[in-house]
Amino acid sequence: MDKDNKLAIVTGANSGVGYEVTKGLLKNGFHVVMACRSVDKANHAKKQILAELPLSKLDVMSIDLSDFESIKDFAQEFKAKFQRLDILVNNAGVLLNKPRKNSADIEMQFATNHLGHFLLTSLLIDLMPDSKSSRVVSLSSLAHKKSEIYFDDLNCDSQTKWDAPYAQSKLACLMFADELQRKLALAGKKIISVSAHPGGTDSGLFDHMPPIFMSILRYTFVPIFLHSIENAAKPILKAALDSEVKGGQYFGPTGLLEMKGPPGIAKRTTYSQREDVAARLWTISEELVGASFKVE
Repeated sequence: MDKDNKLAIVTGANSGVGYEVTKGLLKNGFHVVMACRSVDKANHAKKQILAELPLSKLDVMSIDLSDFESIKDFAQEFKAKFQRLDILVNNAGVLLNKPRKNSADIEMQFATNHLGHFLLTSLLIDLMPDSKSSRVVSLSSLAHKKSEIYFDDLNCDSQTKWDAPYAQSKLACLMFADELQRKLALAGKKIISVSAHPGGTDSGLFDHMPPIFMSILRYTFVPIFLHSIENAAKPILKAALDSEVKGGQYFGPTGLLEMKGPPGIAKRTTYSQREDVAARLWTISEELVGASFKVE
C-alpha cells in the first residue's frame, strides 16, 4: 500500500523527540496521529508543523498514559475513526525528581512510561497489517543500564537514588519490546517490535528537575555531550522506517558514550536480555493494567 495511506501514532508528539519523529514520519508520507495529554499544546505543535509541512495529514487526539481509562477511551475513539495502524511509536515519557503515583497508586514513571504503552499496544495491535513494515517502536534510555526490575518494590519506595524509578521504567520499556517480539514470532506474525533510545538530548525531560540542577546541566553538560533533538529522533525513525530492521533490535546513537552520533545498534545490559525477567514483567503488567495482552 502507498505510504500516503499509511497511518502512524506518536505518543507525546507535541514536543521534544516526539515532535521531530512526527515530522520525520510526515516527510515520509505517513498520516500521523499526535497522541498527547495536552490537546492545547498538541494543537499548537500541529499548527507549527503544518506551517512547515502544509500538505501533511495530521490529527490530534487526547490521551493520558498514566490513566488506564484514558488509554481505553483513546483506543476506542481511534478504532471508531481509523481501520488500520501501521506504526505505533511509544515515545511519551516523564522524568520526575520526587515521588508521585497515579490514581491506581502505581509509581507515575512506571505507570506512564511502561504500563501505559503496554496497555495501548495491547488495544491497538490487532489493527496492524501483518507485514514487516508494521512496527511497534518502544523508547528506552541509556538509564536502563542502571536498573533492574524491582518486582518486590515496583514503586521504588525503598530505592535511595532519585532516578531509580525512571531507570526501571525505561528498562521495562526495553524488555517489553523484546518480549513482544518473541510473542509475535511465536504467533507467526511479521509485525516487528523494536526499541530505540535518543541518546543525550535536552528534550524537555529536564523540566521536572530542580531549577539549579537543570541550569547546570543545560549550560555545562548539554553542549559537550548532548546532540540536537533533530538528531536524537534519528534512531527512532530508523527503527520505524528502515526496511532492513529486524525484530528485537535496539537502536541509538553510536558516538561518544552513545550520547550522540549516527544511529545504529545500541548496547544493552545482560540483565535486560533475560527472558525470564521479561516474561514475569509481562504477566505483572497485565495484572497492573487489568487486561490480558494476547498475541494471536
